[in-house]
Amino acid sequence: MVDFLEHVDAVAHGKVNLHLGVGDVRPDGYHELVSVFQSLSVHDEVSVTVVDTGVGGVSSLAVRGVGGGGGVPTDNTNLAWRAVDLVVGAYRDRGHRELPVVDVGIRKGIPVAGGMAGGSADAAAALLAAEAVLAPAYGGLGAAALRELACRLGSDVPFTLVGGTMLGTGRGEQLVPVLSRGTYHWVLALNSKGLSTPVVFSKLDQMRAERELPRAGGTERILAALARGDVAEVADALVNDLQAPATSLLPALRRTLDAGKRAGALAGIVSGSGPTCAFLCADAAAAAEVADALIDDGVTSAVTTATGPAAGAYIKG
Repeated sequence: MVDFLEHVDAVAHGKVNLHLGVGDVRPDGYHELVSVFQSLSVHDEVSVTVVDTGVGGVSSLAVRGVGGGGGVPTDNTNLAWRAVDLVVGAYRDRGHRELPVVDVGIRKGIPVAGGMAGGSADAAAALLAAEAVLAPAYGGLGAAALRELACRLGSDVPFTLVGGTMLGTGRGEQLVPVLSRGTYHWVLALNSKGLSTPVVFSKLDQMRAERELPRAGGTERILAALARGDVAEVADALVNDLQAPATSLLPALRRTLDAGKRAGALAGIVSGSGPTCAFLCADAAAAAEVADALIDDGVTSAVTTATGPAAGAYIKG
């Protein structure tokens, strides 16, 4: 009998875009992106459990955690499910035929449809967990192969696999490490009304066709601020081209952003495609004060604090 690990837990972190510049739509339907990612301490956990052997693939997927996992698919459209299937397929391509059937579980800590790459984090964790289940029998796929699978799954999956602070180009999947000094303290204001990433990008295209919109520009300021570890300079350099369409689709986000700044945040920004608003604060004490003020103002459905940068995806010990 083939010696698989019976159960593996893996962790992957959410992210915030410190800089997100969105180019015009490309012929392949994607937008050219220039992004500076920072991973945050908020995270999801993915478990892979062997339930049978000899066939290979996912039997079922269950979700629990933030919001009871509402809005997270539990079929093969889920990125974590697809990630496990890709790993199984990679081993099959290497000639291995006796592969296990597994159940996948996801414990959500990252907001669902919040612009923080929660689904991508699940996929990154699932890649590691599935490889860890199969490696005792057939050896590991290796970092390069996992990275290639991550790129096939989505633009944010490669970053959530490696974490830290990175400059991303292309669709966001071409990554270069960024020098980042210090720890950054964030308040995340959640919104129960999720925003679809394709809809936000489509809205940006529509708004740009109708009028001239400011664009994020180059990354020189944010990269220099991170290298110095100057939190005030980092705050001043935060920019997101998707903030305009996100706030247009969900105007309540403007009230949230204003409330966070009044409460003492150094800066506030829509995270990715939204609707989570991320507020950078001077320190942990300031973050706690901003979080309390946002709850008191009633401008958010929930709030949490986080620090960054955090690690990439890893197997839980």
